[in-house]
Amino acid sequence: MKPTILSRSLKEIEDICVQLGKPKFHARQLHDWIWKKFQLDPNKMTNLSLDFRNSISEYFSFSPLELVKVQDSADGETKKFLWRLHDSALVESVLIIAPDRKTVCVSSQVGCPARCAFCASGKKGLIRNLSWEEIVAQVMLIQSHIQEQNEMVTNIVYMGMGEPMKNYEEMVKSVRILIDPNFLGFSQRRVTVSTVGVVEGIRRFAHEGLKVNLVLSLHAPNQVVRQKIIPYARQYALEDILSAMDEYFAVTKRDITYEYTLLEGINDEVEHAQELVKLLRGKQCTVNLIPYNPIPGIRLKRPSAERIEAFREVLNNAYVVNTCRYTKGVDIAAACGQLALQEGEPALRVINQ
Repeated sequence: MKPTILSRSLKEIEDICVQLGKPKFHARQLHDWIWKKFQLDPNKMTNLSLDFRNSISEYFSFSPLELVKVQDSADGETKKFLWRLHDSALVESVLIIAPDRKTVCVSSQVGCPARCAFCASGKKGLIRNLSWEEIVAQVMLIQSHIQEQNEMVTNIVYMGMGEPMKNYEEMVKSVRILIDPNFLGFSQRRVTVSTVGVVEGIRRFAHEGLKVNLVLSLHAPNQVVRQKIIPYARQYALEDILSAMDEYFAVTKRDITYEYTLLEGINDEVEHAQELVKLLRGKQCTVNLIPYNPIPGIRLKRPSAERIEAFREVLNNAYVVNTCRYTKGVDIAAACGQLALQEGEPALRVINQ
């Protein structure tokens, strides 16, 4: 399998140009097409000769992803992209469209080891990690898809399929490429990494010299309830996870967000809200409430609007900053927790973790 052009530095591409007997400035033109114009189709790199494009294509592949399908939500505010990887595995990513931002939700793994009860992504477990090129290409190809409408990706969230902290090295590499001004140049404030609570990963991430946003998928106010809905939670005590999140805040000075999926009769009682207030007392943070999005085959329910408001009232009365996520993309199974391995995907070995 040929390496992707994404994995080569400008200097390495210049060296290839010399080997091919081509001017070095072709390497800069190629670099700009890829990293400034988000173009991974050599046929559209019109200021490069066909001979050069064919020659460089003998050395490298240009995209680690093949677009299989794009689905648009009825309201036009969400697009779901299905990608095929080099080994025929499939992953999904989502573009969330709002007037002031265009957010790409990227996947970091094929499948997921966390197996949260309310999430489709982990139903088949973890199949494999994505490379940093496969992660970054999701952003680049979606940007290429929308720039014909003069739109630009503004935000990236690692909230698609997978647990980013269990693909740590490739996740960090991808973040560095996203924020490097010589590559994609996104502001760190517009990049968000989510984790179910991998303590060693969070503590290590705090000392990477990065200041991206960090989100914890909390979903319960205590260890007992959390273990029922997040089997992975059995590996880490809740107090250790919160301590690691506090360390991230102390080092980076970035406020923490705690995501909390509301499940009727499981974690949405007023008593749960009161317990959550005690758990987060004194922390500079935001609680992002997510009413459960239905998934076929999973017998869970979204709380009523009244139960959600009662839960929020407890938080508001205790001055806990909170938001309630407006659900987008449910009609195309692109909402939070709905991304899943597609039916018909070739059988691959599941990694036990």
